[in-house]
Amino acid sequence: MRITAMASTTETIRQKVHQLADALPSNATWQDVRYQVELRASVERGLADSEAGRTTPHDEVLKEFGIAE
Repeated sequence: MRITAMASTTETIRQKVHQLADALPSNATWQDVRYQVELRASVERGLADSEAGRTTPHDEVLKEFGIAE
């Protein structure tokens, strides 16, 4: 299944749900629907965090986990 680029902020949740449903295969299950909704919400939260500057630089994450570059 391929989901198109993230929707603009002017789209309503209802419009986003319709787009998601239209992209699902005809044999999709409720579990598939749930996964896609959660995935999209997670990506949108991540993008919002990034735009708001709520991110951690890559080198700091590596240091936190004790991973050397």
